[in-house]
Amino acid sequence: MSIYRQAVWFVKGMKEYTKNGYTSASKHFNASDLDVQLNGRNFMITGANSGLGKCAAVAIAKKGGTVHMVCRSLERGEEARQEIIETTGNQDVVLHQLDMSKPREVYKFAKAFEESGKPLNVLINNAGCMVNTRELTEDELEKNFATNTLGTHILTTTLIPVLMKADKPRVILVSSGGMLVQKLNVADLQFAKMTPFDGTMAYAQNKRQQVIMAEKYASEYPAVHFSSMHPGWADTPAVRSAMPDFYEKMKTRLRSAEEGADTLIWLAISEAALKQSSGLFFQDRVPVAKHLPLAWTKATKEEEDQLIKSLEELSKKFQQCENSGPIA
Repeated sequence: MSIYRQAVWFVKGMKEYTKNGYTSASKHFNASDLDVQLNGRNFMITGANSGLGKCAAVAIAKKGGTVHMVCRSLERGEEARQEIIETTGNQDVVLHQLDMSKPREVYKFAKAFEESGKPLNVLINNAGCMVNTRELTEDELEKNFATNTLGTHILTTTLIPVLMKADKPRVILVSSGGMLVQKLNVADLQFAKMTPFDGTMAYAQNKRQQVIMAEKYASEYPAVHFSSMHPGWADTPAVRSAMPDFYEKMKTRLRSAEEGADTLIWLAISEAALKQSSGLFFQDRVPVAKHLPLAWTKATKEEEDQLIKSLEELSKKFQQCENSGPIA
């Protein structure tokens, strides 16, 4: 990452991504955008047991939506599910256990959901990780890439047939403003050449990939509304555990998890969001630039196409498995 990008990004972040940035931006929100009832609509949220995902699950359940929580930990997921039910009074909260870093399991889960006949209106790709050492999964995939990029791609593309049966289907990818400091690097998707390995930059590269993925999906599947978003700098368990130094320095300036989740919820449920073009990147309910000025982070069409091609090739490799049958 260049010193220029880092400096410009940090200045931008201090102005826009903090709690004060949210307070300023929220003065222009239309409160009625979220005044909707979601009875009969179905939402799947990955990483729904804490942080932004849990906030979104609570907000949707309060409005009557059916929530499918996709969580890596069965114990933490069930604890969160019970809390959401008690808080909202909505019993239609379903827990699914899934590790997004395991592509075979992601594919099996998505196919089983399709075969179950259950409807799905909105998919929220929120689950993610920031592993600060280069760690390989049992499939010999770098863990950040496996979770944040490949798992998200497999889940999204496999569920497209289900979403296309729904009214006004949407897919949201929870990205990060950190992606602004990264240019797509299709030559090293799994960071084998990154020396020394930097988990923060690997995460930012994954988030750049997600923004491009949302663009490409929007072009490929025009019947579905796609968007990516930046929650700002929010106080979540993930930030505290993965970025302890950043948290300690910024904790008095961080947004609450609810403030960070506001745009995610707005994209998932408001009619106003559907008036925006598919494939855009949002911050505080408005589409924003995907690149910093003069930062030289724009990829070529060939590079973007290569990203999708690489993901498709890996996806096919891990789709050689039996379907898991009907799911609860």
